[in-house]
Amino acid sequence: MWARTLTFRVFLTGIPGVGKSSIVRKVVERTQQEGIKVGGMASSDLRSGPTRVGFEIRNLMTGEAGVLAHVNQATGPRISKYHVKSEDLDRIGVEAIVSAIKHADLIVIDEVGPMELTSRRFKEAVQAALACGKPLLGTVHRNAQDPLVNAIRRDRAVEVIEVTNESRDSLPDILLERLMAH
Repeated sequence: MWARTLTFRVFLTGIPGVGKSSIVRKVVERTQQEGIKVGGMASSDLRSGPTRVGFEIRNLMTGEAGVLAHVNQATGPRISKYHVKSEDLDRIGVEAIVSAIKHADLIVIDEVGPMELTSRRFKEAVQAALACGKPLLGTVHRNAQDPLVNAIRRDRAVEVIEVTNESRDSLPDILLERLMAH
C-alpha cells in the first residue's frame, strides 16, 4: 500500500545492485521529457573493464561530473576499498542539491550512503532539501547508520520504498504517475 504524502518525497532502498539508481535514472529521463526541471545529484559506477574501481558523481542540471570515490584515490575518508574525494562531493554533489533547492521542480539525491555521509555539507544539503517542500526522489543505502538516515526513515512525510527484483521494473511507472499527480 502506498502512503499518500502532501509532497512527493520518496527514497528508494534495497540490496546493492537491485536497481535503485537505474529507477531514478528512468524517472529523471521521463520527467525531463515532460518538461519538469530536474536537479540534484546522481552517482554511478566507474569501471575498468568489468571491475568497479570507483564511483562518479554528476550534477543533473549542469552535467558536471567528478569522482565521488576511487580505489586509487590516495586521500580522503576510507569506505571499504575506496577513498572518498571530498572536494568533488562538496563541489559537485552538494552544490547540485543546493542549486536544485533553488531552481528545480524535482530534487534528486542519489544516494545517501556511507561515502556521501562523510561530508557535513552533504548532510546539511539533504536536510535543506527535505525541509524545502519540493518534490524529492532519492536513494538511501540499505545499511547506512547515521542520524540523518535514521531521521529519513522515521519521517512520516517521507516514504522509503524497498526495491526488489520483483518491483524494480514497475517502480519507474508507479513513481512517475505519483509524481505527476502532485
